[in-house]
Order: sequence, then C-alpha cells, then structure tokens
Amino acid sequence: MSTREFVHRVSSVPGVLALYGYAADGLDAGLHRGVPSRGLTFILSMDDPVEGAETLPHWNAGRLNAFDSLVAGLHITPAYIRQPTRQRGIQISVHPLAAPRLFGVPAGELDRRTWPAEDVLGPGITALRERLHEIPTWNGRFDAVEDYLRARLSAERFRFRPRVEVREVWARLAAADGAVPVSVLARETCLSERQLTVLVRRELGLTPRDLGRLMRFDAAFGALTRAVRGGLRPPLADLAVAHGYYDQAHLAREFRRFTDTSPSAFVGEEIGNIQAGGHRRARDWTA
Repeated sequence: MSTREFVHRVSSVPGVLALYGYAADGLDAGLHRGVPSRGLTFILSMDDPVEGAETLPHWNAGRLNAFDSLVAGLHITPAYIRQPTRQRGIQISVHPLAAPRLFGVPAGELDRRTWPAEDVLGPGITALRERLHEIPTWNGRFDAVEDYLRARLSAERFRFRPRVEVREVWARLAAADGAVPVSVLARETCLSERQLTVLVRRELGLTPRDLGRLMRFDAAFGALTRAVRGGLRPPLADLAVAHGYYDQAHLAREFRRFTDTSPSAFVGEEIGNIQAGGHRRARDWTA
C-alpha cells in the first residue's frame, strides 16, 4: 500500500511563493512529469537524489542527471523525473523577480535547465540538507529553510534589480493570467516588441509571448487540479473558455506542449499526487 503526504506553507520570506514538504512510500517506480509553472523551482531531497532528464529523448536513452538539491529556471516543456518507490524532501517555489536576491543571479541565467543547487547557492546547501535530517517536524524544517533564505536576503550579495519594464510586464501578465498581447506590453513600456522581447528573455529566460502562454496554462492547470482534488472532473470545453483558449482543442494542444500528454491522460497518471495535495498553484508576489 502506498502512502503520500504533502504539506504546504505560504512563506513570509519576500520572493518565496510557497514551501511544500513531500513524503511518499510504496510508489510505483516510473516517470513523473515536472509541470512548468510561473515559479522557479528549488528542491532539497531528504532521501536519494532526484533523478531526471531534460528532454524525452534523454529519458528514453537513460541519460538522467542526479541531484541532492537543485534549482531550475522557468521552462515551457516538462521535466522528466524518475519516480522512486520512496521519496522525501522540500520543494520551494521562488518568484523569478526575486532570483537575484535569493539565488544571486537573474532568472534568465538559469535558462530552462536544471542546476545543482550548490552551483547556484554555494556549499552551504549541504549543511542545510544535513540539518533537515535532524529536524523531526515539517514546521521545523520549513523554519530552517526560511531562516537560510532570510540570511541570503540580508547578505545583500547581489545588487542587480530587474528593470522596471520587466517588473511591469510580469505584473500585467500575472494579473491577466497571460492574456495581454505583446504589442500592448510593448506600447505600455515604450519599447519596440523586439526590444521588449530581448529584455524580458535576458532577465527571465522566456520571451513575453512564452511567458504569457505559461501563465495562462498555469491558471488553467491550477483550476483543473483544484477540481480533481475536490472530486470533480470539469468539462475541458468549459475550462478552455474560462481561461481564454479558443476552444477545447486549443487547450489540449497547449496542455500537450507543457506536459507532453493530454489533460485526461495527465490526470489519470498523476491523480494520486493531485489528490494528496501536490500540484498546488502558488500565489504571486509583488517585487
């Protein structure tokens, strides 16, 4: 019999959207898709290393990387993660605009791939992981992670601040779940579409168009998982209309783009994680 536990905390650390503790045992080993979201991902494993592939061909070829802790930038395709029979750890969702202060680099420098956390945050990560093993409760572990992140904020080691135009684009897209044309964003920031695209991609790692598509998908995906957690299976046509897709087929195409599978297949494969409390959508944050 498998057991799954997900514990969630809304963080008080500026730029940290949420913390998730997870523990599971007796799982069926296989493929788990890491779904793109509007937050950067920071994971501290308290068990075996997290193993994953950047692409499906890498997964099929067995070309997996292993991480005791990891940081991942924004991405618009799924990560392919080996689901072990047992796993335990903490996942932190970080706002991309907070990356300079928390990670020491703009989100754009994490550009669509996964990094060993030590390469981004330094050797102190090892000590933090060891400390987590000594703490018996999720609240205590969350406190330790937040203390670590607050210390990074107070160190002021990196003074880069995202350009005001990038902050404005993020705020506009986040408020509208991505439904703002690039032409409108360019006009509002007094930049050409090309200038805006170069600037946003450099600082966040995605173009404004892809960022908008990601935010729209994130909103629709969040609504789907909340419904499934509540015991419902919402009609995909209704979900499409509610989140600004042309029709159900458009939603299905975008869902496949971001997860490499259909909405119904994803729910079928991941329903255990969804019902246990995984795949929660984090709130946004104002930089």
